Amino acid sequence: LVMDEPTNHLDMESIEALNLALENYPGTLIFVSHDREFVSSLATRIIELSDSGVTDFSGTYDDYLRSQGVLV
Repeated sequence: LVMDEPTNHLDMESIEALNLALENYPGTLIFVSHDREFVSSLATRIIELSDSGVTDFSGTYDDYLRSQGVLV
């Protein structure tokens, strides 16, 4: 399942319902989102595309931010 900004234009109740449904989704989920809470609640692998290349990180979004020195 590929999703681009899935929480845009959703109210909090709808975001919670979407989050619950995706937590129980048995397949692979690829998404792009600026909603940090949404990303933190679902992501178990981060793939960052930048000018310097591709970073493939296995772990939560918070773990990824810590590895980049953004969170301590």
